[in-house]
Amino acid sequence: MFAQSDPLIIFLLLLFFHYLADYPWQGDFLSKAKNRLNPIPGVPWYQAMIGHCAIQAGFVGLVTGSVALAAIEFAVHFITDDAKCMNRINYNTDQVIHIACKALWVLVLMAVASAH
Repeated sequence: MFAQSDPLIIFLLLLFFHYLADYPWQGDFLSKAKNRLNPIPGVPWYQAMIGHCAIQAGFVGLVTGSVALAAIEFAVHFITDDAKCMNRINYNTDQVIHIACKALWVLVLMAVASAH
């Protein structure tokens, strides 16, 4: 979707969409419903978590053009958010992992581009 080759622009776009999807677009419903320790009654926690992670992965796919990076984002985001909900990591660690992943996706794209 975004025909960008500038790594900084790609990184900034990834951050922009991460913050949109993790804050206003996640909303109170998904934020609470994805927590397996205290889910919203009648809403399977994993469905909410899948929805949230699919949104995050979709943005990674749109920005990078990579289905593989989108799939990895989905898995890492799921594991990270579940660890936060299970109180295995705190909020700050959760955000550091998400931001570090975005930086890693840019490095992967740069490595793939330089290999061609």
